[in-house]
Amino acid sequence: MKIAIIGGTGVYDPTMLENIQQQQVDTPFGEVQLKSGWYLGQEIAFMARHGSHHSIPPHLINYRANIWALKKLGVEQIIATTAVGSLNRKMRPGDLVLVDQFLDFTKGRAATFYEGGQRGVVHVDVTEPYCPHLRRILYDEARKLNIAIHQQGTYVCTEGPRFESPAEIKMFSILQGDLVGMTNLPEVVLAREAEMCYSTVSMVTNFAAGISAQPLTHSEVVEAMSLSGENIRKLIMAAIAALSDGDCHCREALSEYGGFKL
Repeated sequence: MKIAIIGGTGVYDPTMLENIQQQQVDTPFGEVQLKSGWYLGQEIAFMARHGSHHSIPPHLINYRANIWALKKLGVEQIIATTAVGSLNRKMRPGDLVLVDQFLDFTKGRAATFYEGGQRGVVHVDVTEPYCPHLRRILYDEARKLNIAIHQQGTYVCTEGPRFESPAEIKMFSILQGDLVGMTNLPEVVLAREAEMCYSTVSMVTNFAAGISAQPLTHSEVVEAMSLSGENIRKLIMAAIAALSDGDCHCREALSEYGGFKL
């Protein structure tokens, strides 16, 4: 099982896969429930980040258990989805964005597998936090499907679960953030520590607070995802069909430390 899909808000259903089965994986950080199915002769892992009924808020997601479970299953490449608000007027509701950088404004999340003790301490490089090989494939396939997509974007990750204030959005804009969401950190960093290729497809569901003329609601986000979620599903399946081993260095991220060990 070398490929995994992590579905964010609005992407809970793995029915793009066949012969779907429930999987349970034990990790040092807790038990993980996910599903697996088949596509083009490959077994694919599917994980609903918030649970199948959006029952887990962003600040309480067990990110370490999720990534550890995928690594334990043999996953090497992860395509994740996120629903985001936009700070960049060129990135409009309905557009997809291939995030290439992040700004981390989370506060209380366990953000590493290495907290001293027997596992030691690791300082992982995140110059290119999102796998350039995966991003290239996703971009090329989106163009073939005539899906509106931006090749780059900076994701601002906040703690949640509340939406951001207009003053915060103004600050993030000054810092050159493009998108705002609540779930991409520490997920992307943990995937890098685990030496896995990871890319995020973000779908803009609304303009952020202070830019949008209306107050923000979760139902608005879910509705936007349901209207445009088909584009994400089409893109993910096209990318899986085109996936190959690339020239990235994701799987050597901890070579200085002797590699990642479960």
